[in-house]
Amino acid sequence: MSISFDPSRQGILRGVRVLDLSRLLAGNVASALLGDFGAEVIKVEPPQGDPLRAWKHDGVSLQWKTYGRNKRSIMLDLRAEAGRQAARALAAASDVLIENFRPGTLERMGMGPAALHEANPGLVIVRISGFGQTGPYAGRPGFGTIVEAMSGLASQNGFADREPVLPPLGFADKITGVYGAMAVSMALLARRAGQAQGQVIDLSLLEPVVSLLGVEATIYAATGHVNERCGSASNTTSPRNVYRCADERYIAVSGSMQSMAQRLFIAIGRPEMNDDPRFATNAARVRHRAEVDAIVGGWFAARTLAESLRAMDEADVTAGPVNEIPDVVADPHVREREVFVDVEDGELGQVKLYNVLPRLSETPGVWRYPAPDLGEHAREILSEIGYDPALIEQLAPA
Repeated sequence: MSISFDPSRQGILRGVRVLDLSRLLAGNVASALLGDFGAEVIKVEPPQGDPLRAWKHDGVSLQWKTYGRNKRSIMLDLRAEAGRQAARALAAASDVLIENFRPGTLERMGMGPAALHEANPGLVIVRISGFGQTGPYAGRPGFGTIVEAMSGLASQNGFADREPVLPPLGFADKITGVYGAMAVSMALLARRAGQAQGQVIDLSLLEPVVSLLGVEATIYAATGHVNERCGSASNTTSPRNVYRCADERYIAVSGSMQSMAQRLFIAIGRPEMNDDPRFATNAARVRHRAEVDAIVGGWFAARTLAESLRAMDEADVTAGPVNEIPDVVADPHVREREVFVDVEDGELGQVKLYNVLPRLSETPGVWRYPAPDLGEHAREILSEIGYDPALIEQLAPA
């Protein structure tokens, strides 16, 4: 599917103005999500541009093209009073402000929540930081890597006999961005319902990652037990793993339901496992996980991936290939569902981006603006908030 941008398209968040002062990933993910559904996102960038622009692949800012979409850009030097004054004026005319400065920085610029709410009581302020606005770590710089380590995520990821493994992507930032967009939506609903005017959303990178670990801390508090790293297996259910096939491809299998495990054992020619006390229940299988994986893995090792997938499909067992990225892009289901779309791009002609999520049947997302050049919309943005031509020329000379 090929997409053209159209600024006249209207999404469900039309009329909501988002002022994004953030840098790098989490704030950009949040504002991109809001922009995807029609919010008018004004991206405030420092003179050198958002650092996300510098994350390049073969010399091209593909990260920026992805997360800068559906935004307009203005360049402001917030170290100078003229830049701060313009930012305050924009905040007074906005519904949402997103920032990820180290706690206390916004206050030192004269833009703390109290000052912003005095000028605009309805403003929703999203404050993204590594560890939150309070607590003994509040003042620390908090990049996603450090949070992924300190949250317990890395200690749970990888194999027991090897070092803990960090995610190879901006996991903490991206999930925090999703939480941020969700929080903004709830705050706007509360404002519309008259339950609140503006409010402050204190959003750390740490807590969203902890929330995705789910029950791990609960298990520890209740039992004193900490699950060890188990690679691609599971401490909760068995069989569940990635198995190598005869052609060096991998298959992922999940027998998380009792009936699924039973069908799997029958499919691999081992129906007696369903009556063996070591394998008859999920709890027993988890205790004997290594034996289960040796038996199941041995069966897959004698067959190609295609043969394995066909057998699992015929047995109605949940299984799928471990796809490389090119496989994902070429997958017929992914293509039919338009998980990725080809979007017009002034630099590359077209660029492949993930499609708008989530899918809403009546108020779908919109493609309004490509990722902007640095400061591309400064003059029109300043004009919209009533700046006179002389001031516009000072801040955004032609």
